[in-house]
Amino acid sequence: MEVVPYAGWSRNARLTSGDLELIVTLEVGPRIMRFARTGGANVLRNYEEDLGKTGGNEYHSYGGHRLWIAPEEDPKTMTPDNEPVDSSEGDGWQKFSTREEPWHVQKEIAVAAVEGGFKIRHRIYNRGVYAVQLAPWAITVMEPGGTCAFPQSPFVPHSQRLLPVRPIVLWGYTDMSDPRYTWGKQIVRLRHDSTGGNQKIGSLVEQGIAVYALRDQLFVKRFDFDPACSYPDMGCNFETFTRQDMLEIESLGRLQMVQPKGYAEHCEAWYLLSNTQLPIADDDCSRLLQDLALKCPL
Repeated sequence: MEVVPYAGWSRNARLTSGDLELIVTLEVGPRIMRFARTGGANVLRNYEEDLGKTGGNEYHSYGGHRLWIAPEEDPKTMTPDNEPVDSSEGDGWQKFSTREEPWHVQKEIAVAAVEGGFKIRHRIYNRGVYAVQLAPWAITVMEPGGTCAFPQSPFVPHSQRLLPVRPIVLWGYTDMSDPRYTWGKQIVRLRHDSTGGNQKIGSLVEQGIAVYALRDQLFVKRFDFDPACSYPDMGCNFETFTRQDMLEIESLGRLQMVQPKGYAEHCEAWYLLSNTQLPIADDDCSRLLQDLALKCPL
């Protein structure tokens, strides 16, 4: 780990994997603020008006990648992350953790380099005296101008399975007729548009993969699915949200009771492919995501 200046903060951790780099600010968070080829364009959205700020009780967007708690409940799960984080190293992980928050939880994001990318481990510790039910929620804010794509459950003929699959969860402001959505037979896409308003959908993605295509780069996010577990937000382990200035790719861990001194854990793996675009045809896009799920392990 190298400590470098970045975006108005003087202390930031820079980690590398081959020619990829992550920058995690040590002055607020934990927040991963940059994911890119060394010297290349950042695929994570940074909010310039908040960069370099520290302290205070006002929530700042900052951008980048953050660890949230699901299900969402204001103010418990929306505590501002404006304080410095503690950094430590152990067992192959570089760990970044908050102090105990007012609601008696402590958040930790840990990073480890893997071939072609990074593994991101999220933990929420219960520092209180009562068990709490929650799920770790990993939210990645992407630069505008791209398209998110995620797979539906594989097709199964009616004669072979009678029970439903492919849950799609809608919010009160979701408009399924919005032209930013493409509802394919195998792939769902949500396109960022700077003229559009808020849109969000959630789903249970058994394949544990979603991608974001931005110009000639493809951000790949891998995450877990366990059929024996329950997930928050009516059974979502994946959600995507967009508005005029960004698009979020979000994965969620299982919903669980966390005992005092215990923790909930949720892992992702990130990859960044150059000179790769999403195929237009639904079948071709499905094959690409299947191939990436094999080549980009969690």
